[in-house]
Amino acid sequence: MYKFLLGMSLAGILGFSSCTSKPAKLPIYGNREASVKMVDGKEVVDTIYQTIPPFSFVDQDSNIITNETYKGKIYIADFVFLSCGSICPKMNVQMQRLYDKYASNPDIIFLTHTIDPERDTIARIKKFMKAHKAETAKWHFVRGTPEEVLTIANKGYFSIAYKDSVNAEPGAEYQHEGWFVLVDKQQRIRSMRDGTDQFEVDKLIKDIELLLLEKE
Repeated sequence: MYKFLLGMSLAGILGFSSCTSKPAKLPIYGNREASVKMVDGKEVVDTIYQTIPPFSFVDQDSNIITNETYKGKIYIADFVFLSCGSICPKMNVQMQRLYDKYASNPDIIFLTHTIDPERDTIARIKKFMKAHKAETAKWHFVRGTPEEVLTIANKGYFSIAYKDSVNAEPGAEYQHEGWFVLVDKQQRIRSMRDGTDQFEVDKLIKDIELLLLEKE
């Protein structure tokens, strides 16, 4: 089911193709629209790209985390829950790997969302982050209401997540994909890689390095 969802959601948002193995610039995911503006008396068509919608969550230190927290930063986002025994442990290992690699880079920070806020209390999240030796300013592990988190996962980050109380075992009611989502300084999605796969995360590192070279 996970692999099926993974392929379906990505196929639905990729609106580009490339014949080169090394693009000069990462694509921008999501919807876009044309905007006409006047420059020096002439009409110029500008493209407005989809950005991450407004959010407000609480992190491991009970700080309020919003889009403003990530303003002017490149960040990697994911969705997990601490009771997950399937893909989440693999994702956590790879996110730790990314965190360690970019711990000293001020332009890159991290955002992990729990999709099971009923069980993942602030105390439990804080314990998890201490085990990962994560600095609060560098890696925020946030919680909100189930509706808020699932909505932004599906509509904001194109990452399928939902509650399946009928078919799942107790404690594992949430189903989700394992995307690591790379967001640029303008809060546009620039890459999505499978966070359960080391080789895909290797590709994400290359994407990050390419994004770091972009001029604003």
